[in-house]
Amino acid sequence: MLGSLRFRLPALFLLGVVLSGLVASLIAIRFFQSYEHTRAIAELRSESVGIVQLYAQNIARADVPEHSLEQAIGGDKIFYVPVVRGATLLTGPQTELPLGTVDVNALAKQGTLTLTFRFRSTNYLAVARPILLGDQLVGAIVVGKPASQLRSRWVTLLERLAIAFGGGVAVAGLLGLYLSRRITRPLLALSAAADEVAGGNYGVDVPKPRGSDEISHLSARFTDMAAKLAESEQLSRNFLMSVSHELRTPLTAIRGHVAALSEGVIDDAAMQEASLGVIGEEAIRLERLVGDVLDLAKLDANRFTVLHEEVDMRHLCERAYAAFAEVARRRAMDYRLDLRAHPVIVTDGDRVLQIISNLLSNAFRWAPEGGRVELSLEEENGRVSVVVADTGPGVTAEERERIFRPFWSRDGSGTGLGLAIARELAVALGGSVDVRSESGLGSRFELVLPSRRPPES
Repeated sequence: MLGSLRFRLPALFLLGVVLSGLVASLIAIRFFQSYEHTRAIAELRSESVGIVQLYAQNIARADVPEHSLEQAIGGDKIFYVPVVRGATLLTGPQTELPLGTVDVNALAKQGTLTLTFRFRSTNYLAVARPILLGDQLVGAIVVGKPASQLRSRWVTLLERLAIAFGGGVAVAGLLGLYLSRRITRPLLALSAAADEVAGGNYGVDVPKPRGSDEISHLSARFTDMAAKLAESEQLSRNFLMSVSHELRTPLTAIRGHVAALSEGVIDDAAMQEASLGVIGEEAIRLERLVGDVLDLAKLDANRFTVLHEEVDMRHLCERAYAAFAEVARRRAMDYRLDLRAHPVIVTDGDRVLQIISNLLSNAFRWAPEGGRVELSLEEENGRVSVVVADTGPGVTAEERERIFRPFWSRDGSGTGLGLAIARELAVALGGSVDVRSESGLGSRFELVLPSRRPPES
């Protein structure tokens, strides 16, 4: 419980509020103390001026009662510091301070002194002014204010701040608890959903918090992740089923012909040669399937080696075109070759041939009987472009990226590796494979390679 986010969030929030409140309170008290001290000094200075003036007005009478002066200054304490012994300035009992309480020389120079002293167990903040008879300094009037009066003022402030601080902490605590619950509730739901996904349940219902904050963004990305994991698992199942089927078919044919040959069922030389031909073709088919899987694994692991050699792109396209000529003839298709350039570039010829062959294989797979497949070659603006166009059913906008994903097949048949390998190989060669298509209007796949020419000898 103490280590949970639900506890730590409000605790940290409350701790921040407490520390901020303490700092603010200390600063406020310090400023208030300074303000009260400054104001008290100003009051004492004003009062001391009034006392000296009142004394000057009544100097001839020499009977100014001390209590009348105290009333005139509002009750602050008046002290007398004699400089000339025997001088009488006030009638009645006088509160006399020792001469050392006031720096007489400084008082004579400055005319006013601010001082603190202790008298009869009481600390005073005071202002002293000189008493002159003619040019002679005979004494000093000291007007003092008990320090306890100043302390009582900021103690009252402290009590009020404590009440406000306690109320603020209570409100902050409730607010922190509310916010922590609001934040942790969707996080706990996401954690539970993550446990479900970890257990293989990719169809878990992920909560969708309202708003557009970070938690909502996290929830949306988690939903996307779960969907992609579900799709990846489905693709893996499809791949295993497809590969199992693709492997089983040639293996069944090979086993059947090998059994017939070994048991002597086929004794005619021509039929034996035909059986051996079928075995060879099915072995090549198996080799191609295994090669596709290995190529994809190498590309994903970035362990794919690219050769750099001079490649005659015109000759390469003619080879790829010839490989599917018999298929086109059997299916009565309009099979065209349009070579508009004769570029020679530095690249990996075998891999470029593999890309073009994969694009042509995909075109013949989807083009209808009697349809059209066209292979064209162009060079423009430092780029070599090989285009394979067909009159098949086309590709919808939603499927344009899916068709390049490994193991994804539009109709569930085949391994779904041809186009994925073609694009990855193109990227490894510094090029790209793009598609332009509309549903029902055929497709146009374009391989673009940089026109890196061989150095002149």
